[in-house]
Amino acid sequence: MGGIGMMEWAELAGVLLGAGALSGLLAGLFGVGGGAVMVPVLYQLFGVVGVPEELKMQLAVGTSLAVIVPTSIRSFLAHRARGAVDEALLRAWALPIVGGVVIGSWLASFAPPAVFKLVFVLVAWVTAAKLGFGKASWKLADDVPGEPWRAVIGVVTGVLSALMGIGGGSIVNLVMSFCNRPILQSVATASGVGVLISIPGAIGFMAAGWSRTALLPPLSIGFVSLIGAALIMPTSVFVAPIGARLAHRLDKRTLEIVFALFLGVMGLRFVVSLV
Repeated sequence: MGGIGMMEWAELAGVLLGAGALSGLLAGLFGVGGGAVMVPVLYQLFGVVGVPEELKMQLAVGTSLAVIVPTSIRSFLAHRARGAVDEALLRAWALPIVGGVVIGSWLASFAPPAVFKLVFVLVAWVTAAKLGFGKASWKLADDVPGEPWRAVIGVVTGVLSALMGIGGGSIVNLVMSFCNRPILQSVATASGVGVLISIPGAIGFMAAGWSRTALLPPLSIGFVSLIGAALIMPTSVFVAPIGARLAHRLDKRTLEIVFALFLGVMGLRFVVSLV
């Protein structure tokens, strides 16, 4: 891991700080944890410092989940202060989502990198299509279904979010949008889901990569790079409330289109890496 000089390390640190600021903005603006930004950036940077190809994606996902912990908490508190969070729905999803995260973290211990990339692309593009081209008539239900489907949605959200290294915002936005919920409420509730996913997810990825520590960069705990997390967290946490304030000022359609474009580009990035 020591094949690069001080200038290169300084450049990497600058990129990580920038990624933290962008991920924090997205956390507040769209209710996501910023993992859609962090995972591609970390994936490339871990390659530069010599992380084995078969472990880069897991390390990027695990580190992303660790960074999302403080970011999602701050974003959730900002949205909650404005009364935009559906707290009853969040409570109903709590245990199923955590259970799904545990399953996703277990899969991370042996799943190949392509699995993580394909899940990322699938969720990102379906969400982008719905937000970018969807109409009000595009809905599966008049409201989020009750049990047992509510629990099923929670488990699936937890599994996919853990494999993508995201706070679940993309998936929750998709579900609530298809179930006739306004996007601002979806964004706010998604920020709370990010708290439920990121904490057990980060712990799970630490455990999943524990036996691979010798192959990972210094100061890594399993599939979580403490150096990467430490550089991204400060700017991410600082900028998250700014994104939350913007979310309450932007036009609904503008919010949907910007989010759709962003997810489309990030999905394309991983399709290219699979070819």
